[in-house]
Amino acid sequence: MLALLLSLPLALSPASTEDPRPNIVWITVEDMSPWLGCYSDGTVPTPNVDSLAARGTRFTHAYATTPVCAPSRSTLITGCYATSIGSMHMRTGSPSSAAIAANPEAYANIPSYEAVPPPSVRCFPELLRRAGYYCTNNSKTDYQFKAPATTWNASGKKAHWKHRPDPDQPFFAVFNTTLTHESGTFKTKKRQPRVTDPAAVSIPPYYPDTPTVRDDLARTYDNIAAMDQWVGKLLAELDSADLLDNTIILYFSDHGVGLPRGKRCIYDSGTHVPLILVQPGATASVSERVVSFVDFAATTLSLANLKPPDWMQGRAFAGPHATAPHPYAYIHADRMDAETDRTRAITDGRHRYIRNYRTDLPRLYPVAYAERIPMTADIHTLRASGEANQAQWQLVNPTKPAEELYDTEHDPHEIHNLIGTKGTHAIHSSLSAALDQWIEATGDLGLLPEGEMVTTRLWNGATSKPRTAPPRLTRNAAGQLTLTSDTPGASIGIRSKDNKSWHPAPTPLVLNPRLTYRAIAHRIGFEPSKPIALDPDTLDALPR
Repeated sequence: MLALLLSLPLALSPASTEDPRPNIVWITVEDMSPWLGCYSDGTVPTPNVDSLAARGTRFTHAYATTPVCAPSRSTLITGCYATSIGSMHMRTGSPSSAAIAANPEAYANIPSYEAVPPPSVRCFPELLRRAGYYCTNNSKTDYQFKAPATTWNASGKKAHWKHRPDPDQPFFAVFNTTLTHESGTFKTKKRQPRVTDPAAVSIPPYYPDTPTVRDDLARTYDNIAAMDQWVGKLLAELDSADLLDNTIILYFSDHGVGLPRGKRCIYDSGTHVPLILVQPGATASVSERVVSFVDFAATTLSLANLKPPDWMQGRAFAGPHATAPHPYAYIHADRMDAETDRTRAITDGRHRYIRNYRTDLPRLYPVAYAERIPMTADIHTLRASGEANQAQWQLVNPTKPAEELYDTEHDPHEIHNLIGTKGTHAIHSSLSAALDQWIEATGDLGLLPEGEMVTTRLWNGATSKPRTAPPRLTRNAAGQLTLTSDTPGASIGIRSKDNKSWHPAPTPLVLNPRLTYRAIAHRIGFEPSKPIALDPDTLDALPR
């Protein structure tokens, strides 16, 4: 029986030299709106990111599916809306101690859980690995579920494409930085080099113009400058390996700026993100296509010349399997730490329609983590003063309107609610109807109380998180080996005794009868099975 080299591609033959599969790199940053030179913001120099735009496609209407990180990342890794897989509430399994201390009652009826997608859903890097890609993540996951072991060849601070065993093997590599994260404004955080004059920053009209607000904005821009240098180092690594000119790069942020009324808020300031796509041989261009995070998994597979599976809810916007654009991006905001809310929104790139289900709550509520941003205290002072101007209503009002409508072409800061104004009935009606259709088509789980959603929809009536059934090895009449699990939707991984990385188990499975292997099964959202041993005695005991 032939030996199986588990460090090599298992499902498909490697690419030929005549038709090489492209390398793909995601450069992801955090908590950042399009405050970059290539997006006409010259507050700080961003030459490295601008160099990407100079040889790629800069998207002007790219949107996060939600204005906070973990639910966004669950959509990025699956290609499914968080509202359809139960990952829309921020921090499903491990709320922060500060959040619990701020509102312990909020968690009283919510068990620790993970999102549970339908059985067909996989983390998309597993599909790339089956096609022969070496996949690495450096290093944030935060998917609202534990990724099956079959997702990455390596995930961690040392994960890197340069560690692949075969230098000709195509790779998909994610590099994520926290340099622009909201915590970069905290007083306890070491400052980046100062390159921004607080007196020169532009103040959005909804902020009070105070020294603290200016300093937080300047510090945010300083962090962007540091991020740009980090991008330069990544590009230099590719260049020194002679890979820069034959690697596809996607650069984007996980949602909008990490300042009050940005992160956690459903406006452009919280969801409009920079997106640059660089493909070998391309030239600078600008795309006004509406794209959403739900499209990124399908697009990455398409760029690798793999057809996206039907269960993905997004549309590929590049590559040989690109499809016609969707006219809208859909956005949701749900529980943010201990603060339970529910908002849905839709945008066509110009108009944004927002539906608030909790009108009894303010737009800005006291999330414990965000309270550490210095300028938050100035907003509390503004609210208490009663002296806010008309542009600041979203910061100070104790409640929200049931509906909001904005024209970002004429009102880029979204401060003039057009609901009920002359000439807006048609766009209001069409966006509202399209939002209703999306909510129904995707089975929005936010309609249910969170605890009820977990037990009735994710756990199918169970009172605790289910465990994945262990893998079983079978041999068919033709003598072919197969690993299966009695849990529908389980990803099954295998590795030899001396191999550190789990690999998606191929079908049929070819094993060296003289070696010992281990196998594991894991359905997303369930507890993984315990690994089982596959040794020569196991093979001998199988019916022939």
